[in-house]
Amino acid sequence: MVNRRRIIEAVLFVAEQPLAANELAELLETSQAEVTEELEALVSQLDAEERGFVLRKVAAGWRLYTHPDAQAYLERFAATETATRLSPAALETLAVVAYRQPVSRGQVAEIRGVDSERALRTLERRGLVGEVGRAAGSGQALLYGTTELFLEKLGVDDLDELPPLADHVPPPAVVEALERPFRPETLDVSRPDGPGAAGFPADG
Repeated sequence: MVNRRRIIEAVLFVAEQPLAANELAELLETSQAEVTEELEALVSQLDAEERGFVLRKVAAGWRLYTHPDAQAYLERFAATETATRLSPAALETLAVVAYRQPVSRGQVAEIRGVDSERALRTLERRGLVGEVGRAAGSGQALLYGTTELFLEKLGVDDLDELPPLADHVPPPAVVEALERPFRPETLDVSRPDGPGAAGFPADG
């Protein structure tokens, strides 16, 4: 039998924004009433077990937050080198964006072989990558590129100064298939300053 409360907690843990009970109900293929009951039980469980997270109902839905008692220690940790270092997944994603930009989330995932949404969000929050437009055609996929902050951190003036990839790129046939829908003549780049431009806000 599926442990609904466990699944709900796991989904809320990885969610980037509050989730409504009806969204969770659809995911779990159950009723909204049952999901709400599990959410309220999880609120009590987290409190009773003195966990480091609290579950709150906000305007847009439900979301996990760190416990208020941990705030001072979280602030202390945030200033450490460990907290500010990019993970291997984020670094790999950043490399893909840097060398293949403008690139869609789907293309990044295709090249890396894994879903890269969380890594992209991390890079956006750090101000290293940003949205540079949308692909033409159905879906209008968001396209990502690096920012001026990326160049500054790397210590280069232009993307042309990036070291060559040599043998660390996919075979030509794969690159061709990935790039075809996103070539300049098919793009609708909404930002006039394009990839590598300044001004992409970091939201955290």
